[in-house]
Amino acid sequence: MLKKIMSVLLAGAAVFLLFTGCTKSNKTKGNAASGMVDRKEEGKVINFCVYQDWTKDFVNDYYPEVEKISPDKEYTYLKDGTKIRWIVFNSEEYQEKLDAMLKKQNSSDPDERIDIMDLEGDYFKKYLEAGVCVPLSELGLTENDLSQQYNYTKEAAEKDGKVCGISVEVAPGLFAYRRSIAKDVLGTDDPDEVNKALSDWNRFDEVAKKAHDKGYYMLSGFADAYRVFSNNMKNPWVSDNKTVKVDPAIMDWIKMTKRYTDAGYNHKSTNVFTKEWMKDQGADAKVFGFFYSTWGINFTLQDNAGKEGFGDWAVCKGPMPFYWGASWFAAAKNTDNPEHIKDILLTIACNKDVMKKISLERNTFVNNSVAMSEIASDPNCGSDFLKGQNHIALFNDVAGHINLKNLGIYDQGCTLDMIYSFADYYLGNATLDEAKKAFETAIKERYPNLTEVLWAE
Repeated sequence: MLKKIMSVLLAGAAVFLLFTGCTKSNKTKGNAASGMVDRKEEGKVINFCVYQDWTKDFVNDYYPEVEKISPDKEYTYLKDGTKIRWIVFNSEEYQEKLDAMLKKQNSSDPDERIDIMDLEGDYFKKYLEAGVCVPLSELGLTENDLSQQYNYTKEAAEKDGKVCGISVEVAPGLFAYRRSIAKDVLGTDDPDEVNKALSDWNRFDEVAKKAHDKGYYMLSGFADAYRVFSNNMKNPWVSDNKTVKVDPAIMDWIKMTKRYTDAGYNHKSTNVFTKEWMKDQGADAKVFGFFYSTWGINFTLQDNAGKEGFGDWAVCKGPMPFYWGASWFAAAKNTDNPEHIKDILLTIACNKDVMKKISLERNTFVNNSVAMSEIASDPNCGSDFLKGQNHIALFNDVAGHINLKNLGIYDQGCTLDMIYSFADYYLGNATLDEAKKAFETAIKERYPNLTEVLWAE
């Protein structure tokens, strides 16, 4: 999981793909929804590109057409004789390798072409804009098939009004806090009461001061609250392919982070996933809480907290809705396996019962509002790590308030450069103007077509 998330912070983002040629959409045949797939004209190899090994498990464990899996897990064999070839690139090189394969998509042998790819949210838009993702409607998926998915996941996958990707897992965010510290600072660890105390930024600031006066840090460091602000920008980073517009929400994050650093309200970890940041989640740490999404709470935080942390954590909504992470499956243009892809997606990404099973068995939050509502209302469902709290109920509520309409192809690079460029400013080693200049230089080097940066007040 750490490797996956580090890709968001470390991978470079090439924006423009020089894919050659144009393709005709494949017509789907038969009725994949019922499992009756016409295999006659389909390819014999489904090339599935992924950047995380556990993506295989969605298919291997939950797709009923799987017959066997090779010992090295490089191939999954289906009952009709078709085999899925898993092409796994590590997160740092994923886009580069994927781009190289897509450039040969029209000229390579059909059984060598990419059929389906896993695309991280921070660069998904890049592939949408490049036009290499097949609209789900061309595969035969209907609006009704997608009706139980969270709206923001469909909006983020739209190209020219057509949905071109589909998520299995989604990642709405919450504020995870230490119960023992909350009791000392607020006199209660009850999630409802803590949420009242943290329900807007003014209240959050008040608790930060109280925590500081008790010898605690409200946050670990500079990047902790970044995505809460960036997810709530009013405008995209870039709308004309030449001008970066730094949103007021980002300026609010900068001001808050500087204020928290100077006041001693954070522990000055320079970025998420640094050793210092992860250590601040341990049982002997002094940090009140962390903004985390589904994967973070269920896996990363739980691992960092260790056995001693079980039962000492809880979650609440916090000041604003946000998300962090998730990926989309997209069929690649010129695939020769549209029916197989359709059938797989209908099973693992549209079937409510299958998705509910995935959630319960894998301790994850899936992209099906009905399945998640059922788990949210089940009194027997709760997290041992969170002392029995049913965090699915909170995730489900937040997921309905997320908006990804501002998602753009420059998001990953802007995020990387913004976080790194301002670290010296927070530490007192650079002025605000110097930090701004550092960002301007970095973003123009990353994207030479971006020639201007405008700063909100």
